[in-house]
Amino acid sequence: MEPVLVSACLQGVPCRFDGRGKASAAVTGAVGDRRPVAFCPEVAAGLPTPRRPAEIVGGDGHDVLDGRARVVDDTGRDVTEEFVDGARRALEAARRAGCTEALLMARSPSCGRGTVYDGTFTGELREGDGVTAALLERHGITVRPAPGG
Repeated sequence: MEPVLVSACLQGVPCRFDGRGKASAAVTGAVGDRRPVAFCPEVAAGLPTPRRPAEIVGGDGHDVLDGRARVVDDTGRDVTEEFVDGARRALEAARRAGCTEALLMARSPSCGRGTVYDGTFTGELREGDGVTAALLERHGITVRPAPGG
């Protein structure tokens, strides 16, 4: 059975910033007959659940990886190091499991693919990828946002 890396929250694990999971029939359908490898970059990096909401300020995940942007929580605390560490741990987990594809939580500063929150904590979106999505893509893993997200 082919493995696919999946944001743990999409598998129902209560690890989102708000302490909840976000499983859905659409995600189950997107995983299909593949073997889901559930992973939460923030938890793997040692951030608590629940935790303060965080957004990327100054760009997207690619910019964070290149040192041009930061990840901060809504109190202004810089959590860039934790988000980069979580991304590296996600890449390691994907490689260990043999994943060539990832199905990740939409709009997340870690897992977002194609669209992320803009860093103003107003709910506004911008084009771009989260830190984990960017790192996985840079290493040849196809990243798809969760359906319906």
